[in-house]
Amino acid sequence: MSGKLYLCATPIGNLEDITLRVLRTLREVDLIAAEDTRNSIRLLNHFEIKTPLTSYHEYNKIDKADVLAEKLRAGQNIALITDAGTPGISDPGEDLVRICYEQGIEVTSLPGPAACVTALTLSGLPTRRFSFEAFLPKEKKERTAILEELKTDTRTIVIYEAPHHLTATLRELLDALGDRRITVCRELTKMHETAFRTTLAEAAAFYETHGVRGECVLVIEGMSRRELIRQQQGDWLSLTVQEHMAYYTDGGMDRKSAMKQVARDRGVGKREIYSRLLSGEDSGQQGF
Repeated sequence: MSGKLYLCATPIGNLEDITLRVLRTLREVDLIAAEDTRNSIRLLNHFEIKTPLTSYHEYNKIDKADVLAEKLRAGQNIALITDAGTPGISDPGEDLVRICYEQGIEVTSLPGPAACVTALTLSGLPTRRFSFEAFLPKEKKERTAILEELKTDTRTIVIYEAPHHLTATLRELLDALGDRRITVCRELTKMHETAFRTTLAEAAAFYETHGVRGECVLVIEGMSRRELIRQQQGDWLSLTVQEHMAYYTDGGMDRKSAMKQVARDRGVGKREIYSRLLSGEDSGQQGF
């Protein structure tokens, strides 16, 4: 029988946040795969865990995954840990999990600390719906595309950022999203933890003057639904009613359903759309 892969969440700062289940599992498995063995050995030494350790990180994530999968198929149980938080969240753990599933190897996740959830609950911003972007892409074209998507995202947005990039990223977000509410969470669960509730403009100005230390999680409010609807209606109003109808009917929607949808898009009653179409008026932005 093959072994099992255990995804073990480790503290993001405060060692007391590790769970009893994770501690037991780290002691019982045959091998621990760690993102940075130099960092993880301090955690293991603190809890007097003597399980053998091996590296698994961004630069060996595919080749080493094959090696780990072979050990798992041979019957070894392996725990995967990251530098801090839950494996698979903004680290190469997801690749190892995928490969295990492809090879029929059992995987389980032991819940625990995660910086994105900790920051979200601490932020004071809406938590029911959120989008997690981790670190924004470094490649300019991809980064621009992501920021463009975030402009109209109505969910609370969670982004990771390193201290030396923080000010530039805040300015970039301000330019892309406008001045929104933000909570900058720093040094989560540690002695000097802070949750700075402010706006993007004020945050950028503050950190330009004061600097920052420690990894940061940015929690940003999404676009309001009212503003999103207003923008969408503005886009529709650039079309004539006939063009607007054609957008839906050309896509296969029947005329009656298209008329209802056009009325919703433009914020008017269906009778008004029917009247415009009946009279043959090319209304564009006239009146609605």
